[in-house]
Amino acid sequence: MSNENQHNQYADYRDPPLNAQGKAFDPDATSDERTFAMFMHLTLLLNLTGVGGPVSFIAVLIMWLIKKDESPFLDDHGREAVNFQISLFIWALILGIGAVFTCGLSAIFLIAIPIVGAVGMIFAAVAANRGEFFRYPMTFRILK
Repeated sequence: MSNENQHNQYADYRDPPLNAQGKAFDPDATSDERTFAMFMHLTLLLNLTGVGGPVSFIAVLIMWLIKKDESPFLDDHGREAVNFQISLFIWALILGIGAVFTCGLSAIFLIAIPIVGAVGMIFAAVAANRGEFFRYPMTFRILK
């Protein structure tokens, strides 16, 4: 796909339509795209099973890189899932370093990281399955 076609394809989704619930959605997202986007968000489950952060991050990064040029919907959801996982790592790092300076007090808040991750992942996966766009809260938009 040429850069001009790719640019025009994405230009249509700067202001996506809203569904009955007032949420932005992609009316052109196929069932396969919605399912794949849902699985991109669900890679975070690998953290909850004890496999670890690098594996889930690498999984979602590979999934996004493979599919990002096929659909604006997949590109948006993949980028958002990657940014969220990077953000969870940064927040854990900040709280971990803060624990050194607060005599372990900020380490208590490390408990919130997997909770925020699990809740956010569920909301994002459900939105993706509905064909809706989703933005995680407290996420650093590193990939744009």
